[in-house]
Amino acid sequence: MATTDFKSVDEYVATFPADVQAILQRVRRTIRKAVPGADEVIGYQIPGYKLRGARVVYFAGWKEHYSLYPVSAGLVKSFRATLPPYEVRKDTLRLPLSKPVPVKLIEHIAKARAKEAAKASKAAPPRKTAKQTAAKS
Repeated sequence: MATTDFKSVDEYVATFPADVQAILQRVRRTIRKAVPGADEVIGYQIPGYKLRGARVVYFAGWKEHYSLYPVSAGLVKSFRATLPPYEVRKDTLRLPLSKPVPVKLIEHIAKARAKEAAKASKAAPPRKTAKQTAAKS
């Protein structure tokens, strides 16, 4: 994966071998289905989804696994029954490339993250625009 300035999710996915591309495309379709109103973005040089400007979920491919970010402590607690076969580190869920894509789990995580993001964006004070900041000066 030599390219590090991706302009699209397609460009990112294309840097992987065909078998991994198929897995990443399945993850992508699952997230898009779960959060249909989300904007697809490249952030932190990996594919991500935002809902009304709030970060929902990102995914990334690696040599032997792919990951979903962020997976909050609340999510880990609520999905405790379905997470045991997968590795959770800090706010990252690692899923092995050698196993079938857990579509239902990814769908549930994306939906739950969309709810968390919506709550967080409502609770946060609105950001000031450059015009508003300049007007105060």
